[in-house]
Amino acid sequence: MPYDSVEWPARSLLGAVPSEARRELLGLGVPTRFEAGKVLIGEGARDRHLLVLLSGFAKVTARVENGEESLLAVRVGGDSVGEMAALDGSPRSATVTACGPLSARVVQPAALHALLAKRPEVHLALTGILAERLRWANRRRLDFKGYPAKVRLARLLVELATLYGRPVEGGMVLGCRLTQPELAALTGAAETTVHKGLRDLRRDGLLETGYGSTVIRDLHRLRDIGDLPPEE
Repeated sequence: MPYDSVEWPARSLLGAVPSEARRELLGLGVPTRFEAGKVLIGEGARDRHLLVLLSGFAKVTARVENGEESLLAVRVGGDSVGEMAALDGSPRSATVTACGPLSARVVQPAALHALLAKRPEVHLALTGILAERLRWANRRRLDFKGYPAKVRLARLLVELATLYGRPVEGGMVLGCRLTQPELAALTGAAETTVHKGLRDLRRDGLLETGYGSTVIRDLHRLRDIGDLPPEE
């Protein structure tokens, strides 16, 4: 597949860098395919490679003190995973698992560092992505304390649509497939609460859910429910 012609999500690494730098990035590393359930990166591991996701969908999880697994984020084609270890050599802070067939390029740290020195625009894009992920984590913590579950769910759906959504007739389809337990984990709510919240949003015509897809039919009203400012 000619990945250099794909329209990547604007806020992903491949979507944020200029076309010439993107071609160089796509030429780095070894192309690799992962099946559903395959671990791309293991929490605590000392390896240092970066993965640039080309297609598919992965989830990022970590263990909390009591041993339970917590879902931290999702990543789709165009995103990168493993940046922090690649940059500073620290142990992996989370596990990344393929949620279906997934393809990626595995980039070793030396090749990445050489590209960052040659292409400062890639360095700036990667730094911006890391900053955005820190803001995402901070927003999740603040949302847990400041908003009820339905509002948190609306805010999450708006954010996923902004990051990964693509326009379709009559709405916007999310670019990643999340189960109700995964939505519950990302919103810090009980699964039954998320089930009721989705049911209410469907009833009110704000979204449609089907097997493997979620279509937002009224992003403006969803932003209102999520106590978010109007889209710029």
